[in-house]
Amino acid sequence: MNPKPVLAVIAAVLLVSSGSFAVDAGGDRPDPVAFEDTITTGMTAAATVQAGERGVEIPRAQVFYSQYRYVVGYNGVTALVDELGREGHDRQFGVPLTAYVSDYATAEPTLDDRGLLGVPDSPSTYVGWVAAEEAYFVVGSEARTPAGETVVPFSERGAAESFVASYGGEIRRWSAVRSMSFGTGPATSAAFERDVTAHHEWADRRVADAAAALDRPVSVVVGDDAPTIAAALEAAPPNTTVFVPPGRYDANVTIDEPVTLRGAGNATHLRGGGEGSVVTVTADRGAVADLRLSGVGATHTPEDVTTDRTGEWDYRIQLGYGYGDAGVTLDSANGSMVRNVSIDTPANGVVARWSDNAVVDGVRVNGTEEWSEGFMGVMVMDSRLVVQNSTFVGGRDGVYTHLGDGTVVRNNRMVGEDGMRYGVHEMYTSDALVADNTVTGASTGVIVMTRPTANLVVGNVVRDSYSGINVGGRASYVARNTVVGNHYGLEAPSTTSMYEQNTVVGNDIGFRAASLIPTNRVAANDFADNRRSVSASLGPLRVWTVDGRGNYWANAPGDDADGDGVLDRSFRPTGPVDSRVGDVAGASTLAESPALKALRGLQGLVPGLRPTGVVDEAPLAQPVAPDRLAAARGSNQTGENR
Repeated sequence: MNPKPVLAVIAAVLLVSSGSFAVDAGGDRPDPVAFEDTITTGMTAAATVQAGERGVEIPRAQVFYSQYRYVVGYNGVTALVDELGREGHDRQFGVPLTAYVSDYATAEPTLDDRGLLGVPDSPSTYVGWVAAEEAYFVVGSEARTPAGETVVPFSERGAAESFVASYGGEIRRWSAVRSMSFGTGPATSAAFERDVTAHHEWADRRVADAAAALDRPVSVVVGDDAPTIAAALEAAPPNTTVFVPPGRYDANVTIDEPVTLRGAGNATHLRGGGEGSVVTVTADRGAVADLRLSGVGATHTPEDVTTDRTGEWDYRIQLGYGYGDAGVTLDSANGSMVRNVSIDTPANGVVARWSDNAVVDGVRVNGTEEWSEGFMGVMVMDSRLVVQNSTFVGGRDGVYTHLGDGTVVRNNRMVGEDGMRYGVHEMYTSDALVADNTVTGASTGVIVMTRPTANLVVGNVVRDSYSGINVGGRASYVARNTVVGNHYGLEAPSTTSMYEQNTVVGNDIGFRAASLIPTNRVAANDFADNRRSVSASLGPLRVWTVDGRGNYWANAPGDDADGDGVLDRSFRPTGPVDSRVGDVAGASTLAESPALKALRGLQGLVPGLRPTGVVDEAPLAQPVAPDRLAAARGSNQTGENR
């Protein structure tokens, strides 16, 4: 292989990179931009939308960096302070050239009875921008945003003093505020693992609690004590069981007491009339178990629903997703259970709206062959659920959550025989656990959207899909997943999240670094046999090394001369040479050439020459999870996908 053409490409790439991040350090201070024109991070999308709908103010910040072409906007001054203190921040973004914060000096801010910050809607009051070093910050006051503690900045000391007199706190300048910590920074692996354990323990308790409904004594037997299921439910006392013997029953029924409706498994077949839900539970601690359901209505988005929630910001989302037909609908049915139920449906399998602590366990949902014609296996609307040990075949999404904070989705199987949109689809959902699920043949195996926070995606297997796992938002944990034979293995539009111990094998692109704010920690992952290991969007250099150790890259050049488990040269999976190692003959030799070594050293010394993309400064000599890697490579070579 002739190295001259490749070196020419490298020179061109470095020239473009250098120009992209050039900064006129001696120029005038740039003016603040409209906040909607920034690359935004900080609070969740749900919190910012709710704040806007309720007239709650969020003190914001925007920063111009020396090595970053975009202006970064922070929802919350606290988010900015914690990010500036994050290890590696300056290396990835450069130094902050100018930081602006919201200015409440002429806004006459007030607090409501919950401490939420607001300003009068008057032409004489407005929130502007002030340079951070010129501002007076009130910290420790009663002021709050939907995300918690906040810092309120003013351009005039007198205005800050007036706010302190009314709502407490103390005044600090920028240098003092920058030295503070507000707990919004990245968590450690150990902290994330504690959260995973806590979520599993919570789910175990909820399952055990809901399962008590299966021990209720039988009070009514359909056919013996009552002629129909509806009559049996009406006659049954609370905290008892209505038993439905084997057979076929035409039924659209409602459980409006803490009663268990139980059959004999698939031998007990309840058929709806093709309109509405087959079973609707409107009481806390209702239960539906051991049944086969069909005859579900085909309505996804009803037109005639009326609720008392019309003033809520997500009202149209509620109507569009939470009120469709289903095999089982849980409506304000806290602590209820659906277990061992098989559902054939052109719409939803199970809908749970405003039903906290409900459990869906051992359910099988057979959806439509064409995903666009069906809907959700389990629809979670403004509820915290456990969904486990279930199988979802076809339909649109296996499990969909809207405001399902804290939900646990574990040990399920999603199969898109002729295509499925998403295996697990989180919308406006934070602090959820998606663990040990298997997804095949979907557009995306697991997708987390709408800027949530603190989600845990652990131990899942996604095969033969367009995208394996795609996690947005911030401060999430993506660990021990296996993604094999997809177009994209992992996609990371998230920020301040941790990706570790994932096995990424045989994908067209192993990892797509999609965020324009490159604050994710990516280490201790195994990459092998991907056509391209990594693709990265525009932005500053992403350093995928944590505490002196990086990732394992099959065929990465270099030796472990010191015996410390780390190769003796860095690896650039998005670079013009390293990205071709194992693919183009001679690339490994060129990667070890003196010219390339000298160029890498120069790039490390001169900020203007640092390329964009990804660098692993301490690539691992051996796989992190060799058994999992070997199994994934074997299944990829044999074409195993079910």
